[in-house]
Amino acid sequence: QVPLVESGGDSVQAGGSLRLSCAVVGQDKCTFDMTWYRQTPGKEREFVSRIDSDGNTRYAESVKGRFTVSQDTAKNTVYLQMNNLKPEDTAMYYCNAVGLVTLFCSPRNYWGRGTQVTVSS
Repeated sequence: QVPLVESGGDSVQAGGSLRLSCAVVGQDKCTFDMTWYRQTPGKEREFVSRIDSDGNTRYAESVKGRFTVSQDTAKNTVYLQMNNLKPEDTAMYYCNAVGLVTLFCSPRNYWGRGTQVTVSS
C-alpha cells in the first residue's frame, strides 16, 4: 500500500481555486511534518508550503496570500487550499511526509506520486 495518497489536482482557469489533499495511510502511531513541493518539466522541484505537527506553517513567497496549508492530525491528512491560481502555478504537486521519531515510530520519509495542477489563462 502506498503510504501517501494525494488528490485534488485538476485543470482550472486563472483566478480559480483548488484544494489538494495528502493522506498518510497506515501510519497511525506516527505523526508527521508535511511539505508540499511542485515541479514542472525541466525544472527542479521547488518548495511550496509546509506544516509541522504543531501546526506551524511556512510558505514560498510566490504563493503567500493565495495558498493555505492545514491539517487534520486525527486523519494524518494535510490540505493545500489554492486560491487565485495563476498559469505559473501549473505543475505536478508532490506531498512529502517526514515522521517524528518516537518510541513508537521509527524514522520514515515518504513521497507521494504527485497530482497535476494545470492553470490556463
